Amino acid sequence: MSVVGIDVGFQNCYIAVARSGGIETIANEYSDRCTPACISLASKNRTIGNAAKSQIITNFKNTVHGFKKFHGRAVDDQFVQGEKSKLPYNLHKLDNGSTGIKVRYLNEDKVFTIEQMTAMLLTKLKETSEHALKKPVVDCVISVPSFFTDVERRSLMDATQIAGLNCLRLINDTTAVALAYGIYKQDLPNPEEKPRNVVFVDIGHSSYQVSIASFNKGKLKVLATAFDPYLGGRNFDELLVEYFCGDFKNRFKLNVKDNPRALLRLYQECEKLKKLMSANSSDLPLNIECFMNDIDVHGKMNRVQFEEMCAQLLMRVEAPLKSVMEQSKLSRDEIYAIEVVGGATRIPAIKERISKFFGKDISTTLNADEAVARGCALQCAILSPAFKVREFSITDAVPFPITLRWKSQTDESVGECEVYSKNHAAPFSKVITFHKKEPFDLEAFYSSPNELPYPDSRIGRFTIQNVVPQPDGDSSKVKVKVRVNMHGIFSVSSASLIEKQKGEAEDVQMETEPTVQNEGRPEEQNKMQVDQEGQGDQPTEEEKMNNSGNKDGDKQDQVASSSKANTKVKSVDLPIWANTTRQLDQDVLNNFVDYEKKMIIQDKLEKERNDAKNAVEEYVYEVRDKLCGIYERYVTEDESNRLTIMLEDTEIWLYEEGEDQEKEIYQDKLSELKKFGEPIEERYREHEGRPRAFDELGKKIQLFMKAVDMYKQKQDERYQHLSAEEMSVVEKSVCEALGWMNTKMNAQSKLTVAQDPAVKVAEIIQKIQELEDVCHPVFNRPKPKTEEPVEEGDKNNGAHNGPAAQQGADSKGNQQMKPPSGEMEVD
Repeated sequence: MSVVGIDVGFQNCYIAVARSGGIETIANEYSDRCTPACISLASKNRTIGNAAKSQIITNFKNTVHGFKKFHGRAVDDQFVQGEKSKLPYNLHKLDNGSTGIKVRYLNEDKVFTIEQMTAMLLTKLKETSEHALKKPVVDCVISVPSFFTDVERRSLMDATQIAGLNCLRLINDTTAVALAYGIYKQDLPNPEEKPRNVVFVDIGHSSYQVSIASFNKGKLKVLATAFDPYLGGRNFDELLVEYFCGDFKNRFKLNVKDNPRALLRLYQECEKLKKLMSANSSDLPLNIECFMNDIDVHGKMNRVQFEEMCAQLLMRVEAPLKSVMEQSKLSRDEIYAIEVVGGATRIPAIKERISKFFGKDISTTLNADEAVARGCALQCAILSPAFKVREFSITDAVPFPITLRWKSQTDESVGECEVYSKNHAAPFSKVITFHKKEPFDLEAFYSSPNELPYPDSRIGRFTIQNVVPQPDGDSSKVKVKVRVNMHGIFSVSSASLIEKQKGEAEDVQMETEPTVQNEGRPEEQNKMQVDQEGQGDQPTEEEKMNNSGNKDGDKQDQVASSSKANTKVKSVDLPIWANTTRQLDQDVLNNFVDYEKKMIIQDKLEKERNDAKNAVEEYVYEVRDKLCGIYERYVTEDESNRLTIMLEDTEIWLYEEGEDQEKEIYQDKLSELKKFGEPIEERYREHEGRPRAFDELGKKIQLFMKAVDMYKQKQDERYQHLSAEEMSVVEKSVCEALGWMNTKMNAQSKLTVAQDPAVKVAEIIQKIQELEDVCHPVFNRPKPKTEEPVEEGDKNNGAHNGPAAQQGADSKGNQQMKPPSGEMEVD
């Protein structure tokens, strides 16, 4: 089982894997641990990551980036419309109103959903991790911003399915950072002691998140979260771009915003300048050659000037910090440390404001870029049965309060109550009891739409079906289990109807799941009661909401209620029809999965075609270079002229007619060239290897001939056990090999190096093998064994003091003479 953690960022992505007893951030094919979140689509294939980023300027209309926050959003969304003017590619309104991206792919206009675009990126990250781990990757943990709503999280889960990944958990960015921080700490307080409170600040390219987590040994609990989803590193880039657009318009009379390519180049240069100013306070230049209309532009900026420009943005740093402290009800003295991650936290002014707010120095012990991915990999290792990880429980927090509204299908009666408060423990399940006579609807929505960074507060509508009254006409008791799972997604996971049946009286208590894993606040541990006014078919006057949460979380609740005398109860599972906001239909999702597989095959075919083309080009340059170098001695003038002409014609063909051909045509072209080039290459190889091969054969012949002479002269006892017939066979084989070698060497000496050789290295090696096959079995045959004398004293080796042990010594203890060799002394 693979253990992979993926940090899918707005601008860049990171992959961490568990191997060699630790967590490692892996590099892609460019030896870069950072993979840009870019996808470039073309007439033949798509490129993703570093290769796509290099095409942002050259193929800007079909290179897609910065689409992470479009998940689950309608194209008419205010945020989407605000982003539209900044994007070089086109957005498209889908049939369901969601945001699509229109590009030119395979010479056709195509519209892809945001789920498909993210799936393409995940496919690339999957391939990178498979290449690093040398095995298939399916299971993973992926990070999401803590402010992502239910709709956005479901959209990302759909993307993982399209990419063929099994996402074990969507983990919040700051929670992943907290896990990466706490799991290695050896000095955390014991469970019964006061927890250690740590603030985690993550300011990335597009968003700003803060959370406070409390740590005990083996335990992490998120106390509060806050965020500014529209503040990040790119906001500072945009201010620089605005400044230089105005500067270039005044000094060079250039309207940069009318030229998408120039604007993209300016964004890239401003981002580099921002990073340089974080490390240098002096004036720094900005130079771009051939910027627009073949005009070179230049400018300068320093840190003080930059911070004055960004004053309004820097003022927004404090609000989330203040909010998270108020939510947690902690004082600044109760904060143990402030850990900062994310690229934008490298800006000195931001670090200064964070430090000033808490009145203490900030900590940068975590890798600012890779901490989230490492936390994801650790979470995946914890969930994996293939890895043994120290016990460490993780309790996250619900970022927005969730309310449930219920309504009967035949009347206008409506009721609602808040089922999850802000920062409620998650994952967590609750069971709600209703008294109903007919099917009813449950509508889930976020209670505080003003806090949402999303325009639609609806989560979904869930219809509880097959609800019928009791046989005596009374309302049936219906128990509904709702859950916020480990992905942070709300669902109505089960519903059951309690039927009354005649029989002996029995007391049945409602069972709830243990609350060990997910501990809520004290007020949340109590049963919640909601009083309702209305008829008997409306919710009960006593609306019980039992908190329950366990690690797995989706076990079926065993529900029952106290019965009246002479009755017993039976629980019947009820079907639930769910209609979640902007959820992809299963058929549509399956079509996307199939289309992604087709695109993967198309990418593979195009890669093979390009590889075949590159092989031809490489062969042309390689052989042409060697014809004037190491091959010069081994080719005749006619051969050299003919092959040179072929190589030149092939080079011209590659850049004209052969620019875009099928793989088979390139393979045929390469075979045609090799037909003339390989004989020359073979002469060179044979001339280089032949002397060594003949030398090896000569040594073998000399060795075996010497052994034959020693046998004949009886000079070596090692060979005296061999028969004359065997040695005759050896001698004959050696003489034949010597004659063959002399003949071939004489024939080769009459040829020039530009002619095909009389004997090949492979033939010489084969002759050596034949000689060894005949001689080695004879010379390596061991001597026959002869019976050795056995002495009783040696046999007993002094193990006991019996008569046999005493035979080797006289009565005075003197050693007696051993029997002659070949004789055995028997007691």
